[in-house]
Amino acid sequence: MASTKNETPVCFSINSPPFNYNHTIASAYYSAVFTGLGLSSNLFAFVVLVKAFQRSQSPSCSSFLIFLSSLVVTDFMGLLVTGSIVVSFHTTRFNWRELDPWCHFCNFMGMSMVFYGLSPLLLGAVMAAERFVGIHRPFARYANMSKSRALSTVLAVWVFAGCVSLLPLAGLGSYHLQLPGSWCFINISSQPLDMTFCLVFCLVGLLSLAVSFLLNTVSVVTLLRICCGQGEMQRQRDQELEMMGQLVWIMIITSICWCPLLVFIGQTVLSGSHLKIGSLLLWLRFATCNQILDPWVYILFRCSIFKRILPAGKDRPHVSRISLYRTSTTSQRRLVQPLTGVEVACGEVPFVEDLSIPKAS
Repeated sequence: MASTKNETPVCFSINSPPFNYNHTIASAYYSAVFTGLGLSSNLFAFVVLVKAFQRSQSPSCSSFLIFLSSLVVTDFMGLLVTGSIVVSFHTTRFNWRELDPWCHFCNFMGMSMVFYGLSPLLLGAVMAAERFVGIHRPFARYANMSKSRALSTVLAVWVFAGCVSLLPLAGLGSYHLQLPGSWCFINISSQPLDMTFCLVFCLVGLLSLAVSFLLNTVSVVTLLRICCGQGEMQRQRDQELEMMGQLVWIMIITSICWCPLLVFIGQTVLSGSHLKIGSLLLWLRFATCNQILDPWVYILFRCSIFKRILPAGKDRPHVSRISLYRTSTTSQRRLVQPLTGVEVACGEVPFVEDLSIPKAS
């Protein structure tokens, strides 16, 4: 903040406009294309999730779809807020110091970058924990995870991410204008306060990814052991593993997109080396790809899509509805109880098979 007109505001103390801006096709159209593609993808995914939520008859699916929808909304708003500022800069070439002499606008964009960056990572960890409890403690999860509780959990994640983004305004770190002058972000430096906030940002993101990886790995191993452990108890695994498969793909995409940026920030502040703008922009674009790729996980990795591509029938001669359900009462009890939290695919009406089939004499 500046106290007089002669003082340089904090957000412009390192990079102060105007800049010698070299117009290129990449800098002019990259942000517009990626923002438009991301917004349309997330909007399409949100429509798909709303329709699935309306058809869902399973409490486990309803809570999971609430988390997915909140992730889509977060990605959509993040692209809308930050993308509109960057595209406006490339379109109008406004001068930040003339438009925002007190750094309010720059601080807002920096807060948005942190908030919409951490929120998807935290939501991914929360979703992994929800599925872990749903698989290993299905009855306890049914008693606790209602729709209202799922919404409260999402709200708590947003509040936590918002509190982290407010730390620079409280004196821990600062937001600065970044080259080429189109965006504001945390000041990546080895100064004590700036380094502390950078490490907080990196640790929250990396810990969220680590929790997601650990819980999802255990959940996948458990599901595979339950569903595939005995050949005579084969079921429609595409329905039972759909939610877990979507969550694993979200984790993979998020890790690939965000780990380079988080590691780069941590290495830069800890080593005290000079900030490499080219590397920062490259890893930031990787992170932006996460908001574009995430919605396609919900759109493409659904049972209904796989059934259209690989219709059941003569291609699967060894699996029949009769053989899927012709098991002993004890075996059925062992299979159904652990899978109470994942009994049907999200947005699909559960199929009930007639079990009163006379045995062949």
